Amino acid sequence: MGFSMTGLTGLGVSGGAFAAGLGLGASLIIAIGAQNAYVLRQGLRREHVGLSVAICIAVDVSLIALGVGGMGALLGAMPKLLAVIRWAGVVFLALYGARAFRAAWRGAGHLEAAEQVSQSARTAALTVLALSLLNPHVYLDTVVLLGSIGAGYGQPTSRWFALGAMTASVVWFTVLGYGARLLIPLFSRDMAWRVLDAVIGVVMWGIALSLVL
Repeated sequence: MGFSMTGLTGLGVSGGAFAAGLGLGASLIIAIGAQNAYVLRQGLRREHVGLSVAICIAVDVSLIALGVGGMGALLGAMPKLLAVIRWAGVVFLALYGARAFRAAWRGAGHLEAAEQVSQSARTAALTVLALSLLNPHVYLDTVVLLGSIGAGYGQPTSRWFALGAMTASVVWFTVLGYGARLLIPLFSRDMAWRVLDAVIGVVMWGIALSLVL
């Protein structure tokens, strides 16, 4: 009976850690950001959706694993590295935002572009990698925040916390990328694409501004 109760207690602790990781991970990634905006657009255009989703998941899972494994404390002690990432991110996001605003202004051509592949897999991969890795908030959220909280559970419970956070990432990006096609009827109108591009531009420039201030 004692063995059974111990097992149930361990299961409860692991389940609680998994749920905590799932909830915190979801709350950090669901808010609209550079990654989400790009994956949504790829899903609507049906361009390299699987590749974009897979890269986002791979980056998140890797950073969460590094954070819970102790990398968070190391990164927190390297402010110069974060500064380099921050300014590189500012430049990239500013340029990408300008491109989105230009697309919103031009308008014409979105309907045709949505029906054909106009971006190479290499370009899509490099873009989503840049959006994922050139934003210091990604490191602060996954490596530092999730890492420090997960490490606080101690081994082996911290692994369940990390698994919960990773599960949130897998589910969210998969749903966002492949669920976007349900919105395609809405985006049969050019104005909808203009609005989406304008929103993406605002998001990119907003994140860039937040990195500067």
